[in-house]
Parts: sequence; C-alpha cells; structure tokens
Amino acid sequence: MLMRGGSSKGAYFLAEDLPSDAVARDDLLLRIVGSPGPRQIDGIGGAHPLTSKVAVVAASTRPGVDLDYLFLQVGVDEALVSDGQNCGNLLAGIGPFALERGLLPQHADAVGEVEVTIYMANTESVAVATVPVEHGLPRYDGGTEVAWEPYR
Repeated sequence: MLMRGGSSKGAYFLAEDLPSDAVARDDLLLRIVGSPGPRQIDGIGGAHPLTSKVAVVAASTRPGVDLDYLFLQVGVDEALVSDGQNCGNLLAGIGPFALERGLLPQHADAVGEVEVTIYMANTESVAVATVPVEHGLPRYDGGTEVAWEPYR
C-alpha cells in the first residue's frame, strides 16, 4: 500500500509478502521503488529520499506489543537499502495500515480512537500511536495538518 506518513510517502508491506532473506527482499524493493535512478521512472519512488521509503509491518508476538515495524530507506541514485535509522513519518502510518490490512482484529468494531503499540525494530524501542477509527477502520478526515515546505 502506498501511503503518506507524516511529511513522507512510502510503500507499506506486510512482512509475509516480502522475501524473508534480506538480500532478496532488498533486491525486490530496489526494483519496486525504481532505484538506482535519479528520477525513479521505473518504480514508485518519487526521486527524493522522503519519497523512497518502505515500512515492513507484522503482527507482533512480543508481550504487550501489537505490531512490529521495520523501516527501510531506499537509495535514489544508488542500489542501497538501509535499516540503520528509524522514520517517525512512516511510523505515523503504521496504525492505519495495520487496521486496513486486518492486523488488529481486536479493534474490528472500534469507534473513536484506538491505541496501537508498535515495536520499532530499527531502534529496538516501542511507540504508542493513537489512531482515529470508525467501525474498525482508520479515519482519514479531520483537522490535523502536517506542516511542509515545497522542495527547491
């Protein structure tokens, strides 16, 4: 699923839909995003690091945690996929993605807001996200805005 998370855009994948081998996974992601390539014309990347990001999500088996999230930064001009950092922007989309994909069945009928606990594999830390919902699905309307400036 292609989603905006914060001030970034990225491809969100279920972990089970990607190869478990990191080399094979990274090769596939490079092709999906269109890297290396300064314009990423052959893929879904946006020719900028803010639009060449990937979130890999799975239901967690960790006690007290709902989801596991691995962030991958895909290079634009080079064939590189890095897990050496985290991304709070894509983190903002993890809860909505998981609700859309049915990873949070405990919230299937929820109305109002739900709290989603997310293990961030890159930094081995946990975040709690609050997601507005209507009948178990994320609400995308509302008054929240993300500040941004056009790229020059």
